[in-house]
Amino acid sequence: MNESLETLQGEVLDRIQQSNSETEIEQLRVEILGRNGRLTLLLRSLKDLPKDERPRAGEELNQFKRRIEQNLDERRKAVKEQSKARALKEEKIDTTLPGTRWERGRTHPLTLVIDEIIDVFWGMGFEIARGPDIEDDYHNFEALNIPKDHPARDMQDTFFVSGGRMLRTHTSPVQIRTMESRKPPLQVIVPGAVYRHDDDATHSPMFHQVEGFMVDRQIAFSDLKGILTHFLRQVFSRETGVRFRPSFFPFTEPSAEIDIQCLICGGSGRFADGNVCRVCKTTGWLEILGAGVIDPQVFRFVGYDPEKVSGFAFGMGVERIAMLKYGIDDIRLFFQNDLRFLKQFG
Repeated sequence: MNESLETLQGEVLDRIQQSNSETEIEQLRVEILGRNGRLTLLLRSLKDLPKDERPRAGEELNQFKRRIEQNLDERRKAVKEQSKARALKEEKIDTTLPGTRWERGRTHPLTLVIDEIIDVFWGMGFEIARGPDIEDDYHNFEALNIPKDHPARDMQDTFFVSGGRMLRTHTSPVQIRTMESRKPPLQVIVPGAVYRHDDDATHSPMFHQVEGFMVDRQIAFSDLKGILTHFLRQVFSRETGVRFRPSFFPFTEPSAEIDIQCLICGGSGRFADGNVCRVCKTTGWLEILGAGVIDPQVFRFVGYDPEKVSGFAFGMGVERIAMLKYGIDDIRLFFQNDLRFLKQFG
C-alpha cells in the first residue's frame, strides 16, 4: 500500500503541474478521483488490510486525496488566469476597421397598400372600423344571409376553433357589428386579416381584405360603381382597364365582381417569350373586388327597415392589389420575410 501510494503521489502531482488546459485537468481528476479512479480503488482496497493497519492507511489516503483536490483547484485557477492573459494579449480589437452596419427597416408592401387604400377612402369621407379575428357563426355567416345549409359556406374553406367559433373568413362580420351598434348614415371601411384554407401562387391561408359599405336613404348601384371606379383610378391609373361582371354573393343583390386589367402581362395573358401569366391564368384580367347592393335580409338581421334605407358593400383583397401594383407574381413572397424582397419597398 505504501509503495503504491508513494508512486501514485509523485506521478499525479507532476502531471497536475504539467496540465495546460482545463480539459486536461478534468480528465486527470476523473482518472484519479473518479468512480473508478486509481485513488478510489486504493480506498476500496482498505478492507483487504489487517484491521490494525486500516486507520493509518485510511488517514494517509484521505490526506493524499485532499492534497490532490487542492492542487487540482490551484492548477485550474492558474490555467484560467493564463488563458485570460493570453486572450487579452492576442485578441486585440482593430479600431480602424469599419463598424457593423445595421440595415434600416422598410415598410412592408402590404402595409403600404393598406395605407394607400385607407387614404383614398378617407378622402371620400369613409371612416375606419375594426373587429375580432375570431368570430362566431352568427356574425361570420348567419347575419350575412348564409344559413347553416347554404352552399356558399363550402366556398369559404373555414378554419374552425373551439366552442363553435372560427377564424373569420372575410371582414364582412364587422359590417354586421357596426350596423348593430349604430344607425344610418354609415360610410365605413374595414381593413384586416382574414383566414381560409387555401395556398398557392395567388392564395394564402392568411391574407388581408378591406371591406367597405355605405348605408343611407336612396343609395343605388350607380353610387357603388362611381366610388369604386374613382378608387381604382387613384390606386392604379386612368388608363387601366376596369370591368364589372354579374356575380352572386348571399349578402348582396344584385352582385358584381370587378376585374382590373392584369398589369403583370399587360392584359395579354402571355408574355413576349410565350410563357403563360400565372397571375391571370391567360385571361388578361384579375378579379380584385366583389361588390353589390346590400340584401334586404341583411338589413332585417341588424334591425334596419329595408323600405327606408339602402346601401352597398364591397370587399377587396389587398394582396391582389399589391401584386398588380408592384408586378409580383407569387403571393407567398409577402410572407417569407426575405430582406432581398422587402428592401425594394420604401
